[in-house]
Amino acid sequence: MPNRLRGANKEMRNALARVAPGEPLRDGIDRVVRAKTGALLVLNDDPEVLSICSGGFLVDAPFSPQRLSELAKMDGAIIIAADGGRIARANVHLVPDPTVPTSETGTRHRTAERVARSLRVPVVSASEEMGVINVYAGGSRHQIQEISRLLDQANQALQTLERYKVRLDDSIANLTALELEDVVTWRDVVAVVQRGEMVHRIAAEIKMMIIELGVDARLLRLQLDEIYGEIDDELDLVVADYLAPGHSASVVLDQIAELSDDEIVDLRRTAAVLRHSDSVVDVDEETAPKGLRLLHRVHRLPADIAMTVADHFGEQAKLQRATINDLAGVAGVDPGMAAAIKDTLERVTETTILDQYS
Repeated sequence: MPNRLRGANKEMRNALARVAPGEPLRDGIDRVVRAKTGALLVLNDDPEVLSICSGGFLVDAPFSPQRLSELAKMDGAIIIAADGGRIARANVHLVPDPTVPTSETGTRHRTAERVARSLRVPVVSASEEMGVINVYAGGSRHQIQEISRLLDQANQALQTLERYKVRLDDSIANLTALELEDVVTWRDVVAVVQRGEMVHRIAAEIKMMIIELGVDARLLRLQLDEIYGEIDDELDLVVADYLAPGHSASVVLDQIAELSDDEIVDLRRTAAVLRHSDSVVDVDEETAPKGLRLLHRVHRLPADIAMTVADHFGEQAKLQRATINDLAGVAGVDPGMAAAIKDTLERVTETTILDQYS
Protein backbone atom coordinates (compact mmCIF):
# COMPACT_ATOMS: atom_id res chain seq x y z
CA MET A 1 0.00 0.00 0.00
CA PRO A 2 1.26 3.53 -0.76
CA ASN A 3 3.27 5.03 2.08
CA ARG A 4 2.28 8.64 1.55
CA LEU A 5 -1.47 9.06 1.37
CA ARG A 6 -1.53 12.75 2.05
CA GLY A 7 -4.65 14.41 3.34
CA ALA A 8 -5.92 11.30 5.05
CA ASN A 9 -6.68 11.85 8.77
CA LYS A 10 -4.74 9.18 10.67
CA GLU A 11 -6.96 9.34 13.75
CA MET A 12 -10.08 9.04 11.62
CA ARG A 13 -8.59 6.13 9.67
CA ASN A 14 -7.91 4.29 12.92
CA ALA A 15 -11.43 4.97 14.18
CA LEU A 16 -13.03 3.80 10.93
CA ALA A 17 -10.97 0.61 11.06
CA ARG A 18 -12.53 -0.18 14.45
CA VAL A 19 -16.10 0.18 13.16
CA ALA A 20 -15.54 -1.49 9.78
CA PRO A 21 -17.63 -4.49 8.68
CA GLY A 22 -16.28 -7.70 10.18
CA GLU A 23 -15.22 -6.01 13.41
CA PRO A 24 -17.07 -6.93 16.64
CA LEU A 25 -17.76 -3.25 17.39
CA ARG A 26 -19.50 -2.81 14.02
CA ASP A 27 -21.62 -5.89 14.71
CA GLY A 28 -22.71 -4.35 18.00
CA ILE A 29 -23.46 -0.96 16.41
CA ASP A 30 -25.52 -2.63 13.67
CA ARG A 31 -27.56 -4.38 16.37
CA VAL A 32 -28.18 -1.02 18.05
CA VAL A 33 -29.31 0.53 14.76
CA ARG A 34 -31.67 -2.34 14.00
CA ALA A 35 -33.17 -2.06 17.49
CA LYS A 36 -33.63 1.73 17.00
CA THR A 37 -32.28 2.44 20.47
CA GLY A 38 -29.44 4.79 19.50
CA ALA A 39 -26.06 4.90 21.22
CA LEU A 40 -23.19 7.16 22.25
CA LEU A 41 -19.87 5.29 22.44
CA VAL A 42 -16.56 6.68 23.63
CA LEU A 43 -13.77 4.40 22.37
CA ASN A 44 -11.32 5.21 25.14
CA ASP A 45 -11.35 4.77 28.92
CA ASP A 46 -8.34 6.87 29.92
CA PRO A 47 -8.61 8.90 33.15
CA GLU A 48 -9.32 12.11 31.21
CA VAL A 49 -12.41 10.43 29.72
CA LEU A 50 -13.58 9.11 33.06
CA SER A 51 -13.15 12.60 34.54
CA ILE A 52 -16.04 13.94 32.42
CA CYS A 53 -18.32 11.00 33.27
CA SER A 54 -21.15 11.49 35.74
CA GLY A 55 -23.42 8.76 37.10
CA GLY A 56 -23.81 5.44 35.36
CA PHE A 57 -22.29 2.23 36.62
CA LEU A 58 -19.13 0.16 36.30
CA VAL A 59 -19.33 -2.75 33.85
CA ASP A 60 -15.70 -3.82 33.39
CA ALA A 61 -16.70 -6.83 31.28
CA PRO A 62 -15.34 -8.29 28.03
CA PHE A 63 -16.79 -6.65 24.94
CA SER A 64 -19.41 -8.50 22.94
CA PRO A 65 -21.92 -7.21 20.35
CA GLN A 66 -24.78 -8.66 22.38
CA ARG A 67 -23.68 -6.93 25.58
CA LEU A 68 -23.30 -3.62 23.75
CA SER A 69 -26.79 -3.77 22.25
CA GLU A 70 -28.31 -4.55 25.65
CA LEU A 71 -26.48 -1.70 27.39
CA ALA A 72 -27.49 0.70 24.61
CA LYS A 73 -31.14 0.33 25.67
CA MET A 74 -30.29 2.74 28.49
CA ASP A 75 -30.00 6.43 27.74
CA GLY A 76 -26.44 7.16 28.84
CA ALA A 77 -23.13 6.84 27.03
CA ILE A 78 -21.04 3.67 26.97
CA ILE A 79 -17.30 3.79 27.62
CA ILE A 80 -15.27 1.16 25.75
CA ALA A 81 -11.57 0.43 26.34
CA ALA A 82 -9.10 1.83 23.80
CA ASP A 83 -8.18 -1.69 22.65
CA GLY A 84 -11.86 -2.54 22.13
CA GLY A 85 -11.72 -5.63 24.29
CA ARG A 86 -13.64 -4.41 27.32
CA ILE A 87 -16.73 -2.35 28.16
CA ALA A 88 -15.70 -0.11 31.06
CA ARG A 89 -18.85 1.83 31.99
CA ALA A 90 -22.43 2.26 30.84
CA ASN A 91 -25.35 4.65 31.25
CA VAL A 92 -22.99 7.53 32.06
CA HIS A 93 -23.72 11.21 31.55
CA LEU A 94 -20.91 12.98 29.70
CA VAL A 95 -20.04 16.55 30.65
CA PRO A 96 -17.61 17.85 28.00
CA ASP A 97 -16.34 21.42 27.79
CA PRO A 98 -19.39 23.45 26.65
CA THR A 99 -17.18 26.07 25.00
CA VAL A 100 -15.89 23.58 22.39
CA PRO A 101 -17.50 24.52 19.05
CA THR A 102 -19.83 22.04 17.39
CA SER A 103 -21.83 22.06 14.18
CA GLU A 104 -24.25 19.37 15.33
CA THR A 105 -27.84 19.99 16.43
CA GLY A 106 -29.00 16.81 18.19
CA THR A 107 -28.01 16.40 21.84
CA ARG A 108 -26.30 13.03 21.32
CA HIS A 109 -24.30 14.20 18.30
CA ARG A 110 -23.36 17.53 19.92
CA THR A 111 -22.01 15.72 22.96
CA ALA A 112 -20.13 13.25 20.76
CA GLU A 113 -18.41 15.99 18.78
CA ARG A 114 -17.47 17.99 21.87
CA VAL A 115 -15.98 14.96 23.62
CA ALA A 116 -13.99 13.99 20.53
CA ARG A 117 -12.68 17.51 19.95
CA SER A 118 -11.83 18.34 23.56
CA LEU A 119 -10.20 15.03 24.53
CA ARG A 120 -8.92 13.89 21.09
CA VAL A 121 -10.54 10.48 21.50
CA PRO A 122 -12.73 8.64 18.94
CA VAL A 123 -16.46 8.79 19.59
CA VAL A 124 -19.30 7.04 17.75
CA SER A 125 -22.92 8.15 17.81
CA ALA A 126 -25.89 6.28 16.34
CA SER A 127 -29.18 8.17 16.07
CA GLU A 128 -32.26 6.54 17.47
CA GLU A 129 -34.81 7.14 14.69
CA MET A 130 -32.78 7.56 11.50
CA GLY A 131 -30.05 5.03 12.35
CA VAL A 132 -27.34 7.45 11.19
CA ILE A 133 -23.88 6.43 12.42
CA ASN A 134 -21.33 9.23 12.83
CA VAL A 135 -17.68 8.77 13.76
CA TYR A 136 -15.83 11.72 15.35
CA ALA A 137 -12.03 11.63 15.40
CA GLY A 138 -9.07 13.84 14.61
CA GLY A 139 -11.19 16.98 14.67
CA SER A 140 -13.54 15.81 11.93
CA ARG A 141 -16.77 13.88 11.45
CA HIS A 142 -17.44 10.97 9.11
CA GLN A 143 -20.86 9.47 8.44
CA ILE A 144 -20.86 5.71 7.89
CA GLN A 145 -22.52 4.79 4.59
CA GLU A 146 -24.31 1.68 3.37
CA ILE A 147 -21.93 -0.95 2.00
CA SER A 148 -23.50 -1.12 -1.47
CA ARG A 149 -23.43 2.65 -1.92
CA LEU A 150 -19.85 2.89 -0.67
CA LEU A 151 -18.73 0.13 -3.06
CA ASP A 152 -20.26 2.02 -5.99
CA GLN A 153 -18.45 5.20 -4.96
CA ALA A 154 -15.17 3.35 -4.54
CA ASN A 155 -15.41 1.76 -7.99
CA GLN A 156 -16.14 5.15 -9.56
CA ALA A 157 -13.17 6.63 -7.72
CA LEU A 158 -10.94 3.82 -9.01
CA GLN A 159 -11.99 4.62 -12.58
CA THR A 160 -11.13 8.28 -11.98
CA LEU A 161 -7.79 7.26 -10.48
CA GLU A 162 -6.99 5.18 -13.57
CA ARG A 163 -7.63 8.17 -15.84
CA TYR A 164 -5.48 10.49 -13.74
CA LYS A 165 -2.71 7.85 -13.55
CA VAL A 166 -2.64 7.67 -17.38
CA ARG A 167 -2.32 11.46 -17.55
CA LEU A 168 0.46 11.37 -14.96
CA ASP A 169 2.34 8.70 -16.91
CA ASP A 170 2.02 10.78 -20.08
CA SER A 171 3.34 13.86 -18.25
CA ILE A 172 6.31 11.93 -16.87
CA ALA A 173 7.11 10.47 -20.30
CA ASN A 174 6.92 13.95 -21.83
CA LEU A 175 9.18 15.37 -19.10
CA THR A 176 11.73 12.59 -19.69
CA ALA A 177 11.85 13.35 -23.43
CA LEU A 178 12.27 17.08 -22.79
CA GLU A 179 15.00 16.42 -20.23
CA LEU A 180 16.97 14.35 -22.72
CA GLU A 181 16.69 17.20 -25.24
CA ASP A 182 17.61 19.74 -22.52
CA VAL A 183 14.56 21.95 -23.20
CA VAL A 184 12.63 21.69 -19.92
CA THR A 185 10.60 24.59 -18.48
CA TRP A 186 9.06 24.90 -15.03
CA ARG A 187 5.66 24.41 -16.67
CA ASP A 188 6.65 20.86 -17.64
CA VAL A 189 7.85 20.04 -14.13
CA VAL A 190 4.79 21.53 -12.45
CA ALA A 191 2.49 19.56 -14.75
CA VAL A 192 3.95 16.31 -13.38
CA VAL A 193 3.78 17.45 -9.76
CA GLN A 194 0.19 18.69 -10.10
CA ARG A 195 -1.08 15.46 -11.62
CA GLY A 196 0.87 13.43 -9.12
CA GLU A 197 -0.74 15.31 -6.24
CA MET A 198 -4.21 14.80 -7.70
CA VAL A 199 -3.53 11.07 -7.95
CA HIS A 200 -2.48 11.12 -4.29
CA ARG A 201 -5.70 12.86 -3.26
CA ILE A 202 -7.93 10.44 -5.13
CA ALA A 203 -5.98 7.49 -3.72
CA ALA A 204 -6.36 8.89 -0.18
CA GLU A 205 -10.15 9.00 -0.60
CA ILE A 206 -10.19 5.42 -1.88
CA LYS A 207 -8.01 4.33 1.04
CA MET A 208 -10.55 5.80 3.47
CA MET A 209 -13.32 3.89 1.67
CA ILE A 210 -11.29 0.68 1.86
CA ILE A 211 -10.82 1.12 5.60
CA GLU A 212 -14.52 1.83 6.05
CA LEU A 213 -15.49 -1.25 3.99
CA GLY A 214 -13.32 -3.56 6.08
CA VAL A 215 -13.58 -7.19 4.97
CA ASP A 216 -15.63 -6.18 1.92
CA ALA A 217 -12.72 -4.24 0.39
CA ARG A 218 -10.23 -6.99 -0.46
CA LEU A 219 -10.55 -6.62 -4.24
CA LEU A 220 -10.53 -2.83 -4.03
CA ARG A 221 -7.29 -2.94 -2.07
CA LEU A 222 -5.65 -5.12 -4.73
CA GLN A 223 -6.83 -2.79 -7.50
CA LEU A 224 -5.52 0.29 -5.69
CA ASP A 225 -2.12 -1.34 -5.18
CA GLU A 226 -1.92 -2.22 -8.87
CA ILE A 227 -2.90 1.24 -10.13
CA TYR A 228 -1.00 3.27 -7.58
CA GLY A 229 2.32 1.48 -7.98
CA GLU A 230 5.44 3.36 -6.93
CA ILE A 231 4.23 6.90 -7.53
CA ASP A 232 5.78 8.20 -4.30
CA ASP A 233 9.32 7.26 -5.35
CA GLU A 234 8.84 8.68 -8.85
CA LEU A 235 7.53 12.04 -7.61
CA ASP A 236 10.25 12.29 -4.97
CA LEU A 237 12.86 11.94 -7.70
CA VAL A 238 11.14 14.45 -10.02
CA VAL A 239 11.05 17.06 -7.27
CA ALA A 240 14.58 16.26 -6.05
CA ASP A 241 15.87 16.77 -9.59
CA TYR A 242 14.83 20.43 -9.57
CA LEU A 243 15.28 21.42 -5.93
CA ALA A 244 17.75 24.03 -4.83
CA PRO A 245 20.49 22.70 -2.51
CA GLY A 246 19.51 22.28 1.12
CA HIS A 247 15.85 21.46 0.49
CA SER A 248 14.03 18.16 0.94
CA ALA A 249 11.75 16.64 -1.71
CA SER A 250 9.48 15.05 0.91
CA VAL A 251 9.07 18.39 2.72
CA VAL A 252 8.19 20.16 -0.54
CA LEU A 253 5.66 17.47 -1.44
CA ASP A 254 4.10 17.79 2.01
CA GLN A 255 3.80 21.56 1.44
CA ILE A 256 2.13 20.92 -1.90
CA ALA A 257 -0.26 18.51 -0.18
CA GLU A 258 -1.38 21.40 2.04
CA LEU A 259 -2.50 23.46 -0.98
CA SER A 260 -6.23 23.66 -1.64
CA ASP A 261 -7.73 22.13 -4.78
CA ASP A 262 -7.90 25.59 -6.36
CA GLU A 263 -4.27 26.32 -5.48
CA ILE A 264 -2.93 23.02 -6.79
CA VAL A 265 -4.32 23.68 -10.29
CA ASP A 266 -2.67 27.11 -10.30
CA LEU A 267 0.62 26.63 -12.17
CA ARG A 268 2.33 29.62 -10.60
CA ARG A 269 1.23 28.78 -7.06
CA THR A 270 2.56 25.24 -7.31
CA ALA A 271 5.75 26.44 -9.00
CA ALA A 272 6.30 28.92 -6.17
CA VAL A 273 6.24 26.06 -3.65
CA LEU A 274 8.67 24.03 -5.75
CA ARG A 275 11.05 26.98 -6.05
CA HIS A 276 10.58 28.28 -2.49
CA SER A 277 9.63 31.64 -3.94
CA ASP A 278 7.30 34.29 -2.52
CA SER A 279 7.26 36.22 -5.79
CA VAL A 280 5.53 35.50 -9.10
CA VAL A 281 7.21 32.63 -10.92
CA ASP A 282 7.67 32.58 -14.69
CA VAL A 283 6.56 29.02 -15.50
CA ASP A 284 7.99 29.31 -19.02
CA GLU A 285 11.49 29.88 -17.68
CA GLU A 286 13.87 27.10 -18.68
CA THR A 287 15.33 24.82 -16.03
CA ALA A 288 17.48 21.70 -15.93
CA PRO A 289 17.35 18.48 -13.90
CA LYS A 290 20.27 17.09 -11.94
CA GLY A 291 19.75 13.63 -13.44
CA LEU A 292 18.73 11.81 -10.25
CA ARG A 293 15.68 10.22 -11.86
CA LEU A 294 17.82 8.98 -14.74
CA LEU A 295 20.46 7.60 -12.37
CA HIS A 296 17.74 5.82 -10.39
CA ARG A 297 17.35 3.49 -13.38
CA VAL A 298 20.90 2.21 -13.02
CA HIS A 299 20.67 -1.30 -11.58
CA ARG A 300 21.87 -1.50 -7.97
CA LEU A 301 23.30 2.02 -7.90
CA PRO A 302 23.19 3.17 -4.24
CA ALA A 303 21.18 6.35 -3.63
CA ASP A 304 24.11 8.14 -2.01
CA ILE A 305 26.37 7.39 -5.00
CA ALA A 306 23.64 8.61 -7.38
CA MET A 307 23.47 11.87 -5.41
CA THR A 308 27.27 12.21 -5.52
CA VAL A 309 27.30 11.68 -9.29
CA ALA A 310 24.45 14.17 -9.82
CA ASP A 311 26.17 16.79 -7.65
CA HIS A 312 29.48 16.24 -9.42
CA PHE A 313 28.12 17.01 -12.90
CA GLY A 314 25.47 19.51 -11.78
CA GLU A 315 23.10 19.01 -14.70
CA GLN A 316 21.73 16.02 -16.56
CA ALA A 317 22.99 17.35 -19.91
CA LYS A 318 26.58 17.25 -18.63
CA LEU A 319 25.96 13.82 -17.13
CA GLN A 320 24.76 12.50 -20.49
CA ARG A 321 27.93 13.78 -22.22
CA ALA A 322 30.22 12.23 -19.60
CA THR A 323 32.52 9.39 -20.69
CA ILE A 324 33.19 6.25 -18.68
CA ASN A 325 36.47 7.78 -17.55
CA ASP A 326 34.65 10.94 -16.44
CA LEU A 327 32.20 8.86 -14.43
CA ALA A 328 34.95 6.71 -12.93
CA GLY A 329 36.58 9.90 -11.67
CA VAL A 330 33.67 10.55 -9.30
CA ALA A 331 34.30 9.56 -5.68
CA GLY A 332 32.83 6.14 -4.91
CA VAL A 333 32.35 5.12 -8.58
CA ASP A 334 34.48 2.22 -9.79
CA PRO A 335 35.03 1.39 -13.51
CA GLY A 336 32.32 -1.29 -13.50
CA MET A 337 29.79 1.09 -11.99
CA ALA A 338 30.82 3.83 -14.43
CA ALA A 339 30.21 1.46 -17.35
CA ALA A 340 26.79 0.53 -15.97
CA ILE A 341 25.83 4.19 -15.61
CA LYS A 342 26.97 5.01 -19.15
CA ASP A 343 25.15 2.01 -20.59
CA THR A 344 21.92 2.94 -18.79
CA LEU A 345 22.10 6.57 -19.95
CA GLU A 346 22.56 5.53 -23.57
CA ARG A 347 19.84 2.88 -23.38
CA VAL A 348 17.28 5.25 -21.80
CA THR A 349 18.07 7.93 -24.36
CA GLU A 350 17.66 5.52 -27.27
CA THR A 351 14.44 4.01 -25.88
CA THR A 352 12.90 7.43 -25.22
CA ILE A 353 13.67 8.66 -28.72
CA LEU A 354 12.23 5.50 -30.28
CA ASP A 355 9.07 5.78 -28.15
CA GLN A 356 8.70 9.43 -29.07
CA TYR A 357 8.77 8.82 -32.81
CA SER A 358 7.08 5.43 -32.95
